[in-house]
Amino acid sequence: MPSILFIGAGRMAEAIFAGLLEQPKQTFNPVYVSNQTNRQHLKKLEHDYDIETVSDWEEVAQKVDVILLAAPPSAHPQLLQQLSPLISGQLIITVAAGIGTSDMEAQLPKGTATAWIMPNTAAQAGVSMSLYTVGAHATAAHKQFVLNLVHAIGEAEELTEAQIHELTAITGSAPAFVYEFALQLQSIAKSYGITDAQAKKLVTAMFDGSAQMLKSELTAAELRDQVTTPGGATDAGLKSLNRDEFQASIARAVSAVTDHAKKKRN
Repeated sequence: MPSILFIGAGRMAEAIFAGLLEQPKQTFNPVYVSNQTNRQHLKKLEHDYDIETVSDWEEVAQKVDVILLAAPPSAHPQLLQQLSPLISGQLIITVAAGIGTSDMEAQLPKGTATAWIMPNTAAQAGVSMSLYTVGAHATAAHKQFVLNLVHAIGEAEELTEAQIHELTAITGSAPAFVYEFALQLQSIAKSYGITDAQAKKLVTAMFDGSAQMLKSELTAAELRDQVTTPGGATDAGLKSLNRDEFQASIARAVSAVTDHAKKKRN
């Protein structure tokens, strides 16, 4: 069975290895987790999960099959530099925004197998929509390792590296837009004299029901039209959104995310 090392032990790393450990059939063993900045957190994780924690990831990097980098994008240049002399056939995976397989291949020894996974924070609930791609030197076995990881935290779609750069705004950042929308609806609901808990219940249930309907065979446009009677109250609300450039506002927000990410890469 392949072994895996997590370099970084934040929320995303925890979501992934927790998902792996909850699978009926284990796909990685042992699972090593390293976090050089917070030893107390490592102790808690070791208590909560069937993992092996290491204070210095370089001690085990050479003997594992997969190394997953769960560190911020800014930490990657130094991490990849430290990793380079330890590479001996491992698959190197990152879950950092903006760090594609070609970026890693350029900084690691020639022929290194790489992969890039872009989950979202719903991984913590096992319902992430993850995008992934594998590098030029990844084998069929390496790709299966990646599939085991993404399927442990939800749904996944394989795309090109370029497509992930462009679509991370949709799957990775857009949940924040949804939460902001929910926050505003809750605030408006509370203005009519209900409690915080009631407002959250109303809005959360509405979002949950809408998400379930989106999984049906009907398109989003058909579902919208089911709710909307021409000339009715919902129609008035949609027209108000259109006057306020709702569609253009969303497009600008997505572009802002993508443009900012491009600046960070260049």
